[in-house]
Amino acid sequence: MQPDSPALPMIRRIAGKETTLFFASPIAYLFLASFAAITLFIFFWGEAFFARNIADVRPLFEWMPVLLIFLASTLTMRLWSEERRSGTLEHVLTQPVPLWHFVLGKFAGCLALLAIALLITLPLPFTVSMIGELDWGPVWAGYLATLLLGAAYLSIGLFVSARSDNQIVSLISSTALCGVFYLLGNSAITDLFGNQASEWLRLLGSGSRFDAITRGVIDLRDLYYYLSIIAVFLTLNTYVLEKERWATTATTPHHKNWRIATTLLLANALGANLWLGQIHSLRVDVTEGDQYSISPATEGYLRQLREPLLLRGYFSSKTHPLLAPLVPQLQDLMREYEIAGDGKVRVEFVDPLKEPELEQEANQKYGIQPVPFQVADRYQSAIVSSYFNVLVQYGDEYQILGFRDLIEIQARSETDLDVQLRNPEHDLTRAIKKVLNAYQSGGNLFDTVKGKLVFTAYVSADDTLPETLVAFRQTVQKELEEMRKQAGGRLEANFIDPNADGGKVARQIGEDYGFQPMAASLFSDQSFYFYLTLANNDQIVQIPLDDMSEDSFKRNLEAGIKRFASGFTKTVALVTPPSNPAYAQYGMGGPQYSELENFLGAELNVQPEDLSDGSVSGDADILLLLSPKDLDEKQVFAVDQFLMQGGTVVAATSPFSATLTPRNISLEKQDSGLSDWLAHHGLSMTDKLVMDAQNSAFPLPVTRNVAGFVLQELRMLDYPYFIDVRGDGLNRDNPITVDLPQLTLAWASPIVIDKDKQGQRTITELLHSSEQSWLSASTDVMPRIDASGQTHYTPEGDTGSQPLGVISAGRFDSYFAGKPSPLLQQEKSSANEDNEQAEQEPTVSGVIEHSPESARIILFSSNDFLSDQVIRVAGSTSRSEYLNTLQLVANTIDWSLEDAGLLSIRARGHFNRTLPPMEHGAQLFWEYLNYALAALALGLVALLQRQRHKMRQRDYLRLLAE
Repeated sequence: MQPDSPALPMIRRIAGKETTLFFASPIAYLFLASFAAITLFIFFWGEAFFARNIADVRPLFEWMPVLLIFLASTLTMRLWSEERRSGTLEHVLTQPVPLWHFVLGKFAGCLALLAIALLITLPLPFTVSMIGELDWGPVWAGYLATLLLGAAYLSIGLFVSARSDNQIVSLISSTALCGVFYLLGNSAITDLFGNQASEWLRLLGSGSRFDAITRGVIDLRDLYYYLSIIAVFLTLNTYVLEKERWATTATTPHHKNWRIATTLLLANALGANLWLGQIHSLRVDVTEGDQYSISPATEGYLRQLREPLLLRGYFSSKTHPLLAPLVPQLQDLMREYEIAGDGKVRVEFVDPLKEPELEQEANQKYGIQPVPFQVADRYQSAIVSSYFNVLVQYGDEYQILGFRDLIEIQARSETDLDVQLRNPEHDLTRAIKKVLNAYQSGGNLFDTVKGKLVFTAYVSADDTLPETLVAFRQTVQKELEEMRKQAGGRLEANFIDPNADGGKVARQIGEDYGFQPMAASLFSDQSFYFYLTLANNDQIVQIPLDDMSEDSFKRNLEAGIKRFASGFTKTVALVTPPSNPAYAQYGMGGPQYSELENFLGAELNVQPEDLSDGSVSGDADILLLLSPKDLDEKQVFAVDQFLMQGGTVVAATSPFSATLTPRNISLEKQDSGLSDWLAHHGLSMTDKLVMDAQNSAFPLPVTRNVAGFVLQELRMLDYPYFIDVRGDGLNRDNPITVDLPQLTLAWASPIVIDKDKQGQRTITELLHSSEQSWLSASTDVMPRIDASGQTHYTPEGDTGSQPLGVISAGRFDSYFAGKPSPLLQQEKSSANEDNEQAEQEPTVSGVIEHSPESARIILFSSNDFLSDQVIRVAGSTSRSEYLNTLQLVANTIDWSLEDAGLLSIRARGHFNRTLPPMEHGAQLFWEYLNYALAALALGLVALLQRQRHKMRQRDYLRLLAE
């Protein structure tokens, strides 16, 4: 070795020598085989990958911080200890080469072996990506975190090995020191302290930093933390070896310089961690869809702020151990809101138990109450009342988010729960949107209207109007005058008689909007016009008449104005079948939709709609029909005219409806009353059920008798009636379904599209079954169980994909075009009946014969997939809260209302990337394939090492010959 040798070749030579020594003995192969075997065992057995049912590789990395402690200690225990024991250390110390070359060379050799071990596990994420939809961002982040954490442990092991000549002592000491770094951030230690102290310990812990990276957020602070550990212990390693060179214990200038340089390097490496700890913006979110980053949608809502927004986190220092790790994640996200708010967002974190005044305010003003949790440490178990709440306040409006609003739980077993923040950005932004809307709705309606509104009343002359409408016209004019004063020049009002100028306007509005003459009775000769519209540029909405009272018109007009304004909560008119609560406990009370109502109610006004009067409420922005049943002509007319006014009708309906009881599943024909109406618009459903080989499991309770004990367990059965829609079955070009990972449609029927009746309308398929699906006319839907407790279904007839959800958009012709309005009462023949009718208020009705281009029908061909029972069944299958179908409806409504704010961040849940349904044999195939690939990779490493050894031998023999 020459003193002027460059550093890099020297380090490479030493690393190559160490690698060769590793592979010259069984140590390297034992290390690689042990690493592969343990990781695969943990992945498939310890973490039960297939039972967990999530398409990710988190189980691969969850045990890495512990596993690497032992593997890194085993790998490094002999490197310097053996040199010291065998006496070769003196040879190293007497070389005219800087000692840090040897330190880095040995470190690089160990790191190369660790990198090879990680490469052997690469087939695992590739096979998972072949099974389901894998987010590769956290995968690459996990490998980066593993490499850095392993490098940190290797540097610690090398330092410890340099201090001892006994390999066993090095192994134990290295394991203990690495264990200390891991335990500092572990919940076993942090649970003993408050939030602030716990946060500092997590910053020091190697495992907690590792978790932050593997979730998909690469933070410069976390990367530098590992690099600083590596720098510190490699420096200490070099210093310890350098001291061995010193011939005297007396302090010399050379010794003093070494101590000063080492101290300064260590102080700078550690001090930079404190400086970087204050920087929160140097991070990269590598998850698909930037799950942990502030989205443009959130930034858009923050830009609407005119007053300061307060985000205050109420977090107790002592809380449930499963919630404690979520506190720093939520705090980091809230700080991101403060940064994005550009001075308009104030973030505070308080512990109410330590600040009595704030606790009293939280209890009395905001209704925030502590929740009792059972916590335990090594000395005792106790019940403590703790807070885990977030206050979102804007002006005098506020929203409270509790832990139930923020977390998502997946039950691996009855005692093993995985708790994560469900979708914190969506939850916080949704609350911000709600308080922002509430605050704005209390002000001037016109403050958020862009452009000028034009109110046009197409009203006939008074002498042709019924007396009721003459009075109502005066009411309209009065309210409009007051509204114009409030509008400040942003509202224009026009009254036009359609019959003037030979009926020119009447013909025009009939052609443009489908407005036809109205009548007060079926056989009346008196016809007239009374249509009220509100327009902004090319968009137009109709103001319904309802009961023609002053309050009704004012309410409907305000609802119309809000459709052109931003920042107001939209209203969903919800139609559900009548139910009988008395029979609900027996499964016969009719479907319930409380899960959907609660989910939509967090962002929208959801109001039950009664169609029996033949109209839809004027403040309804969208009409949602869930399992409609026996709608009569007047109710169908209400749906039809809502569509003709340019509205969107969302219907979940099919020819069949299921009833689930604890012992039985029955399927019956159900007449929605909409079949002819849908067929008129080119949409129909056949009286058959779609069955799909790609399906979600059905959990069937099975009772077993074991040694006299009666046990009940859930057995997941293959059930083709639960269609699993994923991948190509979801339209990836439409915002409604683009971010949805999977949907379960229960007892669905195929949609038939009549293109001749569609005309110029646009048809968009949202959902369809797989190519392995078939049709069945049987209504026997009970799972068929054989003697082995399994279900076996074989396709009947032709197989092929079937449409299950479609959008029909454009101009529709009314089902009632050319017919009298069903709302007009038939004149009665008897004089008494005529007198009675004369005393009643006359019914005023007409038929809008066609819709504007903005009208839409969105059809999902299942009556039951949104019911509470089916959602609970789907949740029990995935062992977590099932939200995908609820997100589908929420996305549909947002897209229909052109409110895409929360649409882009709604589907960011942790547990929504489920695995596709697989038979037990298929699961075994993928598991054993990974074992085989790992063995093949080990064999490939051995082969390459053998070839490398032969090449070195040939080079050596050639040198001897020369």
